[in-house]
Amino acid sequence: MSKVTGKCLCETVSYEIEGPLGPIFNCHCSKCRRWHGAAFRTRASIGSDQFRWLSGEQNLTRYGSSENVTKYFCKTCGSPLISTYRDRPEVIGVPLGGLEGDIQGGPEAHIFTGSKASWHQITDSLPQFEGWPGSESRVRDTNA
Repeated sequence: MSKVTGKCLCETVSYEIEGPLGPIFNCHCSKCRRWHGAAFRTRASIGSDQFRWLSGEQNLTRYGSSENVTKYFCKTCGSPLISTYRDRPEVIGVPLGGLEGDIQGGPEAHIFTGSKASWHQITDSLPQFEGWPGSESRVRDTNA
């Protein structure tokens, strides 16, 4: 079974993911943009049973970014690490920027484009959704 690891910038906190990553999306929501200081956050979903902390767990801090979502980050360097979901405790959101190893696949779509940065232009042919795929209409059909 495949494994990838991840760590924070100061390398105090590290973790391992065993098995395949779930869907990979480029998330353009305003909270992900602020959390990562970038035009979007490339993220994947994994099962909580695929994830384990390797080191530095005592150095984690968290922030409830909404009633449902908790963001975890390193309290020394501030690196974003994972997201957990109150309504889906079996799922963890992982930013791909902190991962090391052979990542299979790539982004499937751009999500939450309804709140994308005004200064950023999406130039690839991935599908775009104003919210989560399936819950919102597609912004543009790239297969047409």
